[in-house]
Amino acid sequence: MRPLFAAASAGRSPLAVVRFLGLVLLGAVIGAIAALLAEGFVAAVLWLNDRLLVSPRSRMMFDHPGLLGAITVAVPALGGLAVGLMHRAIPEGRPHTPADAIAAVQTRRGRLPARAGGLSALGALGSLGARLLRLGRSEDNVTIACGVAAAIATAFNAPLAGIVFAHEVVLRHYALRAFAPVAAAALVGHVIAANLLQRGALFHVAESVVPRPWEFVAFLAIGGLGALVAGAYMGTLLGVGRLAQRLPLAAPLRPALAGALLGLAALWVPDILGMGQETLRFATIAGAFGGGELLAVLVLKIAATGLCLGMGFGGGVFSPALVIGTLFGALCAGGVGALGGATQETFVFYAVCGMVAVTAPVIGAPLTTLLIVFELTGSYALTTAALASVTLASPIAAQLFGRSLFDIQLAARGLDLSAGRGRAVLRATPVLEYLSREGVTLSPQTPVAEAITALGRARHGEGYLVDEAGRYQGCVSLADLEAARETLPDETDTAPQVEEVAPLARPVLAPDATLWDAMAALEEVTGEALPVVDAEGVFLGVIFEASIARAYLARGDELRREEHGTG
Repeated sequence: MRPLFAAASAGRSPLAVVRFLGLVLLGAVIGAIAALLAEGFVAAVLWLNDRLLVSPRSRMMFDHPGLLGAITVAVPALGGLAVGLMHRAIPEGRPHTPADAIAAVQTRRGRLPARAGGLSALGALGSLGARLLRLGRSEDNVTIACGVAAAIATAFNAPLAGIVFAHEVVLRHYALRAFAPVAAAALVGHVIAANLLQRGALFHVAESVVPRPWEFVAFLAIGGLGALVAGAYMGTLLGVGRLAQRLPLAAPLRPALAGALLGLAALWVPDILGMGQETLRFATIAGAFGGGELLAVLVLKIAATGLCLGMGFGGGVFSPALVIGTLFGALCAGGVGALGGATQETFVFYAVCGMVAVTAPVIGAPLTTLLIVFELTGSYALTTAALASVTLASPIAAQLFGRSLFDIQLAARGLDLSAGRGRAVLRATPVLEYLSREGVTLSPQTPVAEAITALGRARHGEGYLVDEAGRYQGCVSLADLEAARETLPDETDTAPQVEEVAPLARPVLAPDATLWDAMAALEEVTGEALPVVDAEGVFLGVIFEASIARAYLARGDELRREEHGTG
């Protein structure tokens, strides 16, 4: 009798199980290291904020108003200059972002530079571990997700949100093979941050009353408006980035200019400085800010964040989005309260709904933002209210702007993820990997009869005309050569030559073309291969249609195996 689990266990060796358990253990190690690094980084930032008079507490305790104003402008300006100078050590000349982690995973490149910033730095930690152990690309992708998941779990005391963020945004699949290592990383990071390091939650919200049924209509409206606020935030950041490229200013000086402008704005509204944790906490308390203050801080926070990140400051978009969204939600609560709707007990619902309505579209992770709310507050009622806002915010923003800021940034670099991973992988695969020298090359002066013989001997149906300098002159088919031999005059002293045959209309590929470009070119022609020609017109070889088809099927199979836990 056949064993019950014979089919399920077919092809599973003990070595594969050991390898999988090793990947889970590696995820746990990455989670521990990432938690310590994330905690150390945050502690260093908070310490510097106190020493450099950025935090509200340190500014309040400083007794020299005139000197405080000078320091407020000088610190971000000099910090921006330091950041600009550090850009010279980065090959791309810019700080790395979560978009780089997403690109590395989605194109199966599976490599992140160690000199990365923010969440992507901890993704690079996982990538470094995979490289040291000489793991494959699939395992490398999982370790990148492990680093990112541990960062979220540590920063927000939200292991579930960290797991979902890694799958929802970075991996974009939920294969069991990836789930276990990512979960181990997030869990270990959370345990270290919450217990060993005694790290508290980002903010605390007391259990509130259940909102009235009609207020869910207001939460839905906050979601729709929050999508527009998220679009304004993303548009400001991207617009400043494009403007920065046109400024007649040396690249290292751009962050310095942004820092100086930030300092000048902070002289008026100091709440835009720093990580924004205090601003976020106070924005969830009814009456902590007036309506005019909320509007001023909201507008300036969007402008300041877009200015700094667009000009080249290294930093994330997650935390600013949380602050901006909470300010927006608090402003909405004030408006509803003025109409006799929102009360002090339900004020926090509006603030949190605004937070998720802005953050979810920016990072492209509605499930993650909902889990952050639940893990930070422990309130099911608050999470349900947030769900109402996310229901409208994410779809509206995706239709108007894009799935997330990261996807928009990658699309601007030529990596469009809107059609899924398959197209992204094809666009990242150079055709030179499949270049063949087996195509039959013919001189334009080759006699037709001789060309027919050469093609028949090579068993090919097309020949490629190449002159004495190696430049591509066109393509002829065996059928056209046979027809030409019958129709062209065959004088005794001058036999018909290949150049007298009308060449086929055949697109050519550049050396930097991708597999996706080759597939698009094949839609226009019927033939056995596409020529590859460089910028000087030199013939490099051909890409056979069969090679393109095999590569397409192989890439698709790799993705299916990875996403279904067998790759």
